[in-house]
Amino acid sequence: MAKVLAVNISREKGVIKTPVNEGVFLENHGLQDDAHAGDWHRQVSLLGQESVDKIKALGIENLEAGIFAENILTEGIVLYELPIGTKLQVGETLQEVTQIGKKCHHGCEIFKKVGDCVMPREGIFTRVLKGGTIREGDSIKIVLER
Repeated sequence: MAKVLAVNISREKGVIKTPVNEGVFLENHGLQDDAHAGDWHRQVSLLGQESVDKIKALGIENLEAGIFAENILTEGIVLYELPIGTKLQVGETLQEVTQIGKKCHHGCEIFKKVGDCVMPREGIFTRVLKGGTIREGDSIKIVLER
């Protein structure tokens, strides 16, 4: 079963995000009070623990939730294999996958601290179709349209 391991937030772009108990995700905006939220296609960033584990396997330690600036750390779903347009029920929200990976801006705090960033290769971005609260432990389901 796919689930949320952590919800993370930051008030600035390009920095490590801080875990919070729960996040309020607003329709067509993203995580309330997060630097990346807004009226665009990359409202929410998601990264799988499985991707983080690949970096850990290189011998890099202390990779806590939010270190790759992801809003939602997941487990049990291969995010980067989801097609653009896939709809996900995450906690109370409905989100649509809008982008897989991103161009990394060199010199970011994450790369400086970790030495590698998996987000540009395996992170995904979504827009919020239906808002709600997301908490650690919430389920993630692919919504099949008929």
